[in-house]
Amino acid sequence: MKEQIKILVKLQHLDTETVRIKSTLNDVSKKLENLDSSLKEIEQTIKDQESVLGELTKQYRDYESEVKINLVKNQNSQEKLRLVKTNKEYQSLLKEIEAVKSKNSSIEDKMIECLDRMDETEEIIAKKQDEYLQFSDRIKSEKENIEHEAGINKKKLDEHDMDRKNISGLIDPQLLKKYLIIKEQHQGGLAVVPVKDAVCYGCNVNLPPQLYNELFRCDSLKFCPNCHRIIYLKE
Repeated sequence: MKEQIKILVKLQHLDTETVRIKSTLNDVSKKLENLDSSLKEIEQTIKDQESVLGELTKQYRDYESEVKINLVKNQNSQEKLRLVKTNKEYQSLLKEIEAVKSKNSSIEDKMIECLDRMDETEEIIAKKQDEYLQFSDRIKSEKENIEHEAGINKKKLDEHDMDRKNISGLIDPQLLKKYLIIKEQHQGGLAVVPVKDAVCYGCNVNLPPQLYNELFRCDSLKFCPNCHRIIYLKE
């Protein structure tokens, strides 16, 4: 029975490692998605800022066109000044000219503000583009490492599957069945645990003295009366 328990412990170690490797492999796609998501966030920021820059450029051109139209109006008004015959018409044209000048002055202030915002936006875009290039190189390297590690883990998984088949063949079928049932009861956790100083390492509960003494004989399968796992004496 002692040899059978040793083989069971080996099997359990393989099963535990298999669960760990599968969990790691399941996380691979999530890790890759998170990396892509981080890169897409930068891409989206660049697109948003480019859209803002486009709107600012259009606004600036509209202001520019409006200023040109107003300048033409003022030129026409200046020409009319030479042709007016009454003081009333003259004063009226002067007011129109001043109003247009004032309007252009206000528009020019907006154009300057618009240019400042365009410069700021271009700086953000340039910064984010540089960040994108650096981050994409880092992500490429991280992806290669993740995929390389995944390849190693897949190979380990295949080796564990082969070892498990070989080890399972060395265990008594009834004992193997009990092991699998207990393992399932503990949600794929430990089914075989050591005992030291009369304490079960599965649930940390003291064993009855008689049961603890029987473990020393190693002549039959023993179970913890509390967690119901297979127990063996830790050397």
